[in-house]
Amino acid sequence: MSQCIKVACVQAAPVFMDLEGTVNKTIQLIEEASQNGAQLIAFPETWIPGYPWFLWLDTPMANMPKTYQYHQNSLELNSESAQRIQEAAKKHHIFVVLGFSERDHGSLYISQWTINDLGETVSIRRKLKATHVERTLFGEGDGHSIRVDETRLGNIGALCCWEHLQPLARYAMYSQHEQIHIAAWPSFSLYQPQMASIGPDVNIAASRLYAAEGQCFVIAPCAIVSQDMQDILCHSEEQKKLLALGGGHARIFGPDGRDLVTPLAEDEEGILYADLDLSHITIAKTAADPVGHYARPDVFQLIFNKNAVKKVITKQDHEQEQIDKLSTETHAEG
Repeated sequence: MSQCIKVACVQAAPVFMDLEGTVNKTIQLIEEASQNGAQLIAFPETWIPGYPWFLWLDTPMANMPKTYQYHQNSLELNSESAQRIQEAAKKHHIFVVLGFSERDHGSLYISQWTINDLGETVSIRRKLKATHVERTLFGEGDGHSIRVDETRLGNIGALCCWEHLQPLARYAMYSQHEQIHIAAWPSFSLYQPQMASIGPDVNIAASRLYAAEGQCFVIAPCAIVSQDMQDILCHSEEQKKLLALGGGHARIFGPDGRDLVTPLAEDEEGILYADLDLSHITIAKTAADPVGHYARPDVFQLIFNKNAVKKVITKQDHEQEQIDKLSTETHAEG
C-alpha cells in the first residue's frame, strides 16, 4: 500500500443545471489535477448538476419548473456522460470521488461515486437522509451506503454535508478503519449570517472534528455560488440576500485536525493539493482510537445494519435465500 498520496480538493462552481457542461468541467478538473501529480480528486456535494438551492428559496409548487429541469440534468449511471468521466479517470490515472445528483428512473439521490485510476467503479453511495427541504426532491440511502472501501491508496470513505453531524453515522464509518475521508459540501452562503448552523464556522468545524475524532485525513471539497447561479436562482433582492455569492470553504485536514493547505478565498475557484502520509494516522491513534483502545464497548455499543435493502423480493430471491440458509445450516452441522 502506498504510504504517501497526493490529493486534490475542488472548490469551484458547476455549470449550473447543465449536465454536459458540468461533465466537461469535471473532466477538465480531473486532467488539471492529474497534471499536477494528484492521485485522487474529490468533488463537492451534488457537483453535477449543482446543488438545488431553489429548494430553500421558494415553495415546492413554484419550484416545479426548476425541479423538472434539475431532474433532466441529473446524472444516470451507465449513461454516456458517466462513461466519459470513467474514461477520464482511466486516461489520467487518477481516483475520482464525485458528488452528483443520481437519477434512477423517477427518483433522485444525493450520491457519491468512487472511481479508481483504471476507470472502474469502486463504489456508489447515497446520502443516508436528505436534510430538511432536500427531502422534497431526493430519496435516501440505506446502511450499505455507510461504507469504507479498501483501495491501493488506502481505506477511502465519503459522506455528504450534514451526515457529518450524525454521531452514529460517524462512528459506523470510523469502525471500518477509514484512512482517507471525503467530506463533500455544497457551499456555505445560504441564510448567512442569520443561520450559523449551515454557515462556514460550524461546518468547517464538523470536517475538522471528523479528522481529529476519527484520526483520518479529511478532504472537504466545497462548491461556490457564482454570479451566473445567483442570476438563475434569485429573482428578487430578498432572494439574493438569502443566497449570497461565494461560500466556498474547501479544506484538507490531517488526522490531528490541522489544516494541511492554505484555503482559497471563498469566491475563488481552484484546486487545493496536499500530500498525505498515512503513517501519521498511527501516531494520531496512539492518543485516542475511538473504535479501539479508547472505546468502552461495555458501556456503549452501536447496532449497525450495513446491508442493502431490496424494495422488491421476487419468488426466485426468496427461494435462493432458503437454499443458501439450508446450505449454511448443513455446513455448520457437518
